[in-house]
Amino acid sequence: MKSPSLLVLVLMATLVQFTTNALHPIVIIPGSGGNQLEARLNQDYYKSSSLFCRLTGKKDKDGWFRLWFDPTVLLAPLTRCFAERMTLCYHREIDDYRNAPGVETRVPGFGSTEGIRYLDPYLKHISEYMATLISSLEKIGYKEGSTLFGAPYDFRYGLAPRDHPAKVGSKYLKDLQQLIESAFASNGAKPVILLTHSLGGLFALQFLARAEPPWRAKHIKHLLAVSAPWGGTVQEMLTFGSGYTLGIPLVNPLLVRDEQRSSESNMWLLPSPALFGFKVLVIDTSNNKTYTARDMPEFLTDIGYENGMYPYSTRVLPLVSGLPDPGVNVTCLVGCGVDTPETLVYGRGGFDVAPKVVYGDGDGTVNIASLLWLQSEFRGVKVVRVPGMSHTSILKDDIAVRKIIGEICDINSVDLSYVV
Repeated sequence: MKSPSLLVLVLMATLVQFTTNALHPIVIIPGSGGNQLEARLNQDYYKSSSLFCRLTGKKDKDGWFRLWFDPTVLLAPLTRCFAERMTLCYHREIDDYRNAPGVETRVPGFGSTEGIRYLDPYLKHISEYMATLISSLEKIGYKEGSTLFGAPYDFRYGLAPRDHPAKVGSKYLKDLQQLIESAFASNGAKPVILLTHSLGGLFALQFLARAEPPWRAKHIKHLLAVSAPWGGTVQEMLTFGSGYTLGIPLVNPLLVRDEQRSSESNMWLLPSPALFGFKVLVIDTSNNKTYTARDMPEFLTDIGYENGMYPYSTRVLPLVSGLPDPGVNVTCLVGCGVDTPETLVYGRGGFDVAPKVVYGDGDGTVNIASLLWLQSEFRGVKVVRVPGMSHTSILKDDIAVRKIIGEICDINSVDLSYVV
């Protein structure tokens, strides 16, 4: 079926606005790496492998600089500096994650979409993230700070079960609740549409599951989750095993591997044993060993990341052992038909050398089983497939964006039922 043109969608949204005098406000939750992140160094505590890292970095008058995204990360000496500053430390005595010593971070623009349109506003042509999608939302009547809001976060951090502390992640959920309540109140008690991408869908699902049902029913209209990795990805095992540079040839994956392993949210994205079961995901031919999602502690040990075993077993595993009921209407918009890592085969050189990859279906990053897991667990979850669409192009491609806008129009058009 041919997708409606943008003009038709604009006319649909105009009709909705005319008849209801308001669109449901949207709060956008980006994915991992999907918003700007700033840092400041306390030289009394900041420990670096080189004087070079201590002295580099363009800072404002208060010492803040853009940590993500900064194109200098592509240069090998600065890649190491970047990795040091992005690294998280798990402290077993407090059972929580913190920044590396001497590194302070902040997320600019909470409540705004400015930090999620482009990762570097000075390099828009190479750092666009949601600019195309947000522009399309504005064309159908959404307005920044009025009906359209962004909820960026420090995407290195994750969440934990309720009986474990997660200082950064828990504060984000509180800030998200306040933003939703503010958007709800300023739009005449119109419940909010949560629009998420990738990791943002996992945060939204946990947020909804932890909210009181009366609050959820009052404040949330719909969850529209784009490319959500509900059950994690095999790609994440490659990230932990040998490092991942998003296909950028200039960057040595081994320079960023330790930092990527330290990320709490990356560990959250490892394949769920509840979904992937006993399917072999990694083969190490040099040691004649295989790993399934149920062998994750052993996998973490064998790749040389023994420090990850405890937080994975106590904090992550309970989160990924099953999906909580979102308690609201959900639409999942997913790419499919794109070669996606399904099995990793390591040979001589072990985990320090990139593996051979056996591909299956998905969006190039997330396996199709993970993209569809929520639908298989709960009745009434709608899935819209976009064949040939990758994990990130789904936010920019004309066909995919029209489908997202079409779903937003459909969600808003529900109000037409009571218009005379």
